[in-house]
Amino acid sequence: MALEMNWYLPSHGDFHGLTNNKLGASGAARENTPGYLAQTARAIEYAGFNAILIPTGPTCHDAWVVAAALSQVTTRLKFLVAFRPGFVQPAFAAQSAQTLQRLSNNRLLLNVVTGGSSDEQKGYGDFLDHDQRYARTGEFLDIVRQLWTRRDVDYDGEHYTLRDAGLVRAIGDHAPPLYFGGASPAAEQVAARYSDTYLLWGEPPDMVRDRIARTTELAAEFGRTLRYGFRAHIIARDTEAQAWEEADRLLREVPKAAIEQAQRSLRQSESVGQARMVGLHANKTINSVRDLEVYPNLWAGVGLVRGGAGTAFVGSHRQVAERIEEFHSLGLDSFILSGYPNLEESLRVGEEVLPLLKKNISPYAAPVRAVA
Repeated sequence: MALEMNWYLPSHGDFHGLTNNKLGASGAARENTPGYLAQTARAIEYAGFNAILIPTGPTCHDAWVVAAALSQVTTRLKFLVAFRPGFVQPAFAAQSAQTLQRLSNNRLLLNVVTGGSSDEQKGYGDFLDHDQRYARTGEFLDIVRQLWTRRDVDYDGEHYTLRDAGLVRAIGDHAPPLYFGGASPAAEQVAARYSDTYLLWGEPPDMVRDRIARTTELAAEFGRTLRYGFRAHIIARDTEAQAWEEADRLLREVPKAAIEQAQRSLRQSESVGQARMVGLHANKTINSVRDLEVYPNLWAGVGLVRGGAGTAFVGSHRQVAERIEEFHSLGLDSFILSGYPNLEESLRVGEEVLPLLKKNISPYAAPVRAVA
């Protein structure tokens, strides 16, 4: 399959460091103002990326609203909207997706996020446990997929009941693709049955092969075939030495107390994916930045302080391109990248790394089909 390259939108704010420690080159964070987000989205589009991931969480602007706004200031860029299915009813979400798909001229992609930590979920009023949340997500996606293709849907599940449900105008062939993440057995079952692209956080090849093989087998049991995606950060420079110098700067500027606090919190997470990220650097003696290199050009330093995807591609532009191609050969077709700060780094990667992938990269300049 063609290589799909996407970027991350900092809807919680952007900065020059791994955290907003005010030690970066600018000395301060960039606020998530409408103007800055529009400027960043246009830069990402100009750089040649397929889509932007718009995150979800208590520190972010609402992803649906951000996507609707940015669809009016871009022309080709797609919007990978992260949302938590337990917070709205599935019929309402199906209608919202249909509306945004029409308003954006068929540029919507959906990133299904089953949940953050239990404490964070409770802050939104959600008190289900880990496996119950995934069971609810499965029902949610089952309903949404039905509503996108037919009317008069009746549904009797553990979490949802519907009678004569349906959209006034079916979305049909324009249904947004579903991107889904989660590393637990419960998550893999939902991915196999309902997702289009199963997302992995930045793990080394052996771990990636195992995940892909297992989930491919599960999907086959349901008569389905999945695409696979990879979420990672990127630090690419003209030379390998310059890239590692930048990684070293990012690490040095994080106060030790901030790392210790982050690690305490991350180790308490019930997320299997988060535990796998923590395991990449757990019990390592760190004397230099490259002590956290868990595979050639794959650095686990981000995960010392940041939840979620905790690794970064680090190296010269050519090295990073070669590593992306290597991971692509494992079966990963969609990459979601980010940098510090996201605006400038998207342009750097678009100008220096994407051209090295052109033999396999998706033709993003093709006109977008209008929704009837």
